[in-house]
Amino acid sequence: MTRVGLAIAEPLAFGFARANPRRILTERGIFRTAFDLVAEFRGGSSMKRRKFIALVGLAALPRAAFGQQVAPDASRVGYLGPNPRAGYTAYDVFLAEMRSLGYVEHENLIIEYRALGDDLASLSHAANELNQSTVDVLVADGPEAALRAVAQASHTTPIVILAVNYDPVARGYIASLSRPKGNITGVVFRQPDLAEKQLELLKEAVPGAARLAVLWDSISADQVSALEHGAQLQGLKTSMLKLEHPPYDFDAAFRTLAAGASDMLLVLSSPYFNRQREHLAQLAIKHRLPTMFTFQSYVEAGGLMFYGADNDVLHRRAANYVSKILKGARPSDLPIEQPSQLKLVINLKTAKALGITIPQSVVARADEVIE
Repeated sequence: MTRVGLAIAEPLAFGFARANPRRILTERGIFRTAFDLVAEFRGGSSMKRRKFIALVGLAALPRAAFGQQVAPDASRVGYLGPNPRAGYTAYDVFLAEMRSLGYVEHENLIIEYRALGDDLASLSHAANELNQSTVDVLVADGPEAALRAVAQASHTTPIVILAVNYDPVARGYIASLSRPKGNITGVVFRQPDLAEKQLELLKEAVPGAARLAVLWDSISADQVSALEHGAQLQGLKTSMLKLEHPPYDFDAAFRTLAAGASDMLLVLSSPYFNRQREHLAQLAIKHRLPTMFTFQSYVEAGGLMFYGADNDVLHRRAANYVSKILKGARPSDLPIEQPSQLKLVINLKTAKALGITIPQSVVARADEVIE
C-alpha cells in the first residue's frame, strides 16, 4: 500500500475500530478487536495486507450495518477455554444463556476470548493478557491448566470455573465446595467419580467383553486410578495407552490398541481428545472397538456411548455465575455447584456399524438414543 493510500485508509480504519470494537477470530484462536489489528499494522507487524484492506472496507459501511453500538459501561468478561474453531459448541450455549440473562455481546457485553492451544504452558501469557484487559470476570473452562493460569494472573478478579477433570478443593484452589472463599467459584464436574458406572454400562453393552483399553493423557491423569479400581471391580483386564506431546497421532494409537486385541475402549476426558472427536469415533468403528466417551458431543459425532453430565447445562450454570458476579455478588458467597443429573446416550447407528447388538436392558435405560 502506498504512503498516500495509507494516509487515506488508516484514519478510516481507526475510526471504524473506535466505533465498532467487534471481535475477530484470528488463526491462533484469539478473538481480537478491530482496533488491535489496526494498531498492529501501524506498529509494523506482519498482518496480511488483505486483512487491513478488508478493515478499511468495513469502515466505509454505515454504522447501522453493525447493529447497536457497544454501551460505554458494557461488562467485560475474559474467557480462557477450548477453541470454538474446533467445534466447541458449548461456548455458544454460554453466550445464549448470557443473552437470556440480559447480557448481549457487542451491546452491553464484551468478551475477550483466548483459546487453549497445544502448548498449555503458554496459557499464563494468555491469562495475563485477559487480566490486563481490565475484565470484570475471568472464566476458566476445561483443564486445571486453565484455572492455574488465571489464578496466577489475578488474586482479586472474580474467577468462574468449569472444572471437568480435576478437584479444585484437593488442589488447593478453594477451601470447600460450600464455602469456596477467595475469588473463585463456579461449576465442578469430577470425571473420576463416574469411572465405575461408565465401565459397568460399557460391559453390559458388550456382553462377554473382558479386555478393556483406555486412552488417556496427562490432563486426564486424575481419572486413571479411579478407572483402574472400577476395572478391578468389573473383573476387566486393562490396557492403558497414554498419549504424549500433542497434537496426538490417533491413527498410530488405534493401531497399537488393535494389536492388543482389546474388546472395548474408554476414552478419558481431555480437550486434546475432544477436538478430534469425529476422528476418534471413526477410528473406533474402523477398528471394531465399542467405545464409551466422556461427553455427549462424541456420540453425536458417531461415537457409541456416553455417560456423564450434560456439558450444555454446565455452561448455562457458569453463565449464571458470571451474571450474578456482574450484578455485584462476591465469588466467596456463591457455593460451587456440581451436576445433579447424569445422562446416558447411545448411538444405535454406530452399534450397527460395529456389528454389535446392545441389549435392550441397556437401551431402555438411555436418556437419548440416536438411530
